[in-house]
Amino acid sequence: MIISRTPYRISFFGGGSDYPEWYNKYHGEVLSTTIDKYLYISCRELPNFFEHNYRVCYSLIEEVKKISQIKHNVVKKALLSENFKKKLEIHYDGDLPARSGMGSSSSFVVGLLNGLSALNKVNLTKKQLSDKSVFFEQKILKEYVGSQDQVACTYGGFNFIKFRKNSINVKRIKNKNIFFKKLNKNLVLLYTGKQRVAQNIAKKFVNKLTSQKKNEIKEILNCVREAKKIIKNNSCSDFGRLLDESWNIKKKLNKDISNSTLDNIYSKGKENGAIGGKILGAGGGGFFLFYVPLKNRENFIKKMSFLTHIPFEFEESGSKIIYKGNNELL
Repeated sequence: MIISRTPYRISFFGGGSDYPEWYNKYHGEVLSTTIDKYLYISCRELPNFFEHNYRVCYSLIEEVKKISQIKHNVVKKALLSENFKKKLEIHYDGDLPARSGMGSSSSFVVGLLNGLSALNKVNLTKKQLSDKSVFFEQKILKEYVGSQDQVACTYGGFNFIKFRKNSINVKRIKNKNIFFKKLNKNLVLLYTGKQRVAQNIAKKFVNKLTSQKKNEIKEILNCVREAKKIIKNNSCSDFGRLLDESWNIKKKLNKDISNSTLDNIYSKGKENGAIGGKILGAGGGGFFLFYVPLKNRENFIKKMSFLTHIPFEFEESGSKIIYKGNNELL
């Protein structure tokens, strides 16, 4: 048996510039981090005495003879693309809900490909795994997705990720200093309870990135450059204000990124002590991230208790195999 553990991510700045429709022509860059909330996938070869050849367990349980009969499209396409011949059982468990803006779709892809490779005794490097995951989502699944989530979830940590045609570069920022400890304490993650399919929102603006939305993406990239200065100057409160500025720019990409309910949540958050914040992922629902000065945190969480608060810490490991073989913990 193989068990992979892959973190969820928080994207701060630069979202939109990580779509190949943009960076294949210009360049993109994002600032993101992974957190200590994880998606687990276990894979094991099935003994021959089972009548089914494939068992896939998620919100449903599928037991089928052929890969082509699997309803879970990601699992089916992954097994077909890997030309998997072994009888197999796959289980999925996650610390956070799917379709919530935390990069769960890419975490699933990264964790699944990592687990299947390990089951085939193939040890992928971080770069190989992230490249393979980007290719899988964009070329095999043919989904409207960017490239930051696969990279973030694979590498882990606090990173500036640069995108250019045929090139993705990851610059790790060591998060042991006072700035990141203070930043972590001043961030509050709240779940709206509303799930959405990211690509349904993304496909409405992706093809407009280099035409109608060019100015907005340039403004978003300016936020990334500003974030670098803020980190260098150890100015956490400015980080919060930049989140506010970035959120207002992001909403210009498409009307479905926000709505009256989300706008009301954001306004209430600022009324109760937040300096800034943003909806995570493509928008439309999922998780809100707020920057709340520590002195306001207790009151903020109390006033916003109609939403689910998820405490978290930054993490640095990225996707990894945590169990391999017979009781071998890694």
